Amino acid sequence: MMEQLQQALPIGLVFSPLIGVIVLLCIPRDKAGWLKGVGILATLPPSVLALLLYFQFDARAGGVQFEQRLPWFQIQLPQIPPWEVAFHFGVDGLSLPLAVMAALVATLAACASVYIQKRLKGYFLLFLLLEVGMLGVFLARNMFLFFLFFEVTLVTLFFLIGIWGSIYREKAANRFLLYNGLGSAFLLLAMIGLFVLFQSLDYSRMQEMAHDSRIQAMLAQEPVNNIVRGIFLCTVVAFAIKLPMFPFHTWMLRVHAEAPPAVVMIHSGVLLKMGAYGLIRFGVELFPQQMQAFAGVLALLGLINILYGAALAFVQNELRRLLAYASVSHMGIILFGIAALNVSGLTGAVFQAVSHGFISALLFFFIGSLYERTGTTDIRQLGGMARPAPVLTGIFLAGGLALLGLPGMSGFISEFLAFLGLFHEEPGLAAAGVLGLVLAAAYTLRAVLKAGFGPVAEQIKGMADTRWPETAPMMVLLSCIILIGVWPDVLGEPMKVTIQTIASRIGG
Repeated sequence: MMEQLQQALPIGLVFSPLIGVIVLLCIPRDKAGWLKGVGILATLPPSVLALLLYFQFDARAGGVQFEQRLPWFQIQLPQIPPWEVAFHFGVDGLSLPLAVMAALVATLAACASVYIQKRLKGYFLLFLLLEVGMLGVFLARNMFLFFLFFEVTLVTLFFLIGIWGSIYREKAANRFLLYNGLGSAFLLLAMIGLFVLFQSLDYSRMQEMAHDSRIQAMLAQEPVNNIVRGIFLCTVVAFAIKLPMFPFHTWMLRVHAEAPPAVVMIHSGVLLKMGAYGLIRFGVELFPQQMQAFAGVLALLGLINILYGAALAFVQNELRRLLAYASVSHMGIILFGIAALNVSGLTGAVFQAVSHGFISALLFFFIGSLYERTGTTDIRQLGGMARPAPVLTGIFLAGGLALLGLPGMSGFISEFLAFLGLFHEEPGLAAAGVLGLVLAAAYTLRAVLKAGFGPVAEQIKGMADTRWPETAPMMVLLSCIILIGVWPDVLGEPMKVTIQTIASRIGG
């Protein structure tokens, strides 16, 4: 009985937000307090189940655990056996940290949603469906399911941006849909190609065949090799748009600037990491030879991300746009780690994905609180904030220090591992990327000092400090950042065996 309950954890984690959806549908639209309360409480079961999954996971055993398969439907295709599609869920060392981070950030973003004032019922319905989608992406063990959940996040986020965003929300939502819809088209092409190659979309089956020497020899022959390259490029483009990788980053800047801060917490903290997850899960694991050949280009694109994002972040005066360009820069560090194709680099890439998830969520929670009090996020109008709001300023300072990679916080260990991995393979590119870390310290400290200290600006006078409903979630995020920084094994131990297995298969 206990074993059956444990196996049901992933599917329970993915679909538990639907309980909140059902309850919300029964609440009248004019009951704002009830809608907010249920919307926030409905995100607690996924967080509890995610933590339970984490503590039950056997880090030494590695592999896929808590695997569950429920038949869904069957398709009869010509010349191949019937294709059975199932609700197939499970967790390994790569998906577990991201799933736990996603569930926690969703709960804390729901707390930040107290600032939403209009159409609350629709907002929280879409919010919970978005959570189902992103948890499904990380826990699916079948690419067909992965694609379905991937599309759920696309549709729900489009409406969350377009309805509850700022002045130019429609333009931001349309830009988001255009770019990510194009990415979905490439992902669909890649999925069809993978099914043709392997006659299966099950992760374990595809990984087994991709590393079979006989299959590799067959795929290396012309013209099959050209088809494999095409599928690989479709996969890379799809997840490069999601990450985003330069030059596919412009849509993300508009989303960060126009979407509600609570939605950006989810977007920047979790949804961008689907790109990193996809590059490792499908790029590295299924196309080891192609990824090795492409690693140098990927590292170069990562360097462009780091320097381009950092340079533009340094000249921004609007905090949302500053953090948007900072995200572009930090996604370059993930690309560095993936391009290294060794244990240190891949570990650093996952560390960076989780670390940046918590850090960006904390900073955008701060931005939401700040905007509610001042009506602006322009650092030129926020001088002297530390006097009327010392706690809020202290949280901003702590988040900024985490963003620039201060030792003792999660940003340091993730950057260290990613750069260490790439120094073994491309020392020149890795050395050039260090300049981005210097710029990160410059633009972060510039923003903190201008907004938090100095003479008190007119916009700041009479500003109220943070209240406990805001302080508590922000302190949870800060605690996660510090915990990973001082005890890296809390994140590194569960992923250790999985990352070693992936790296060993590609000779890293």
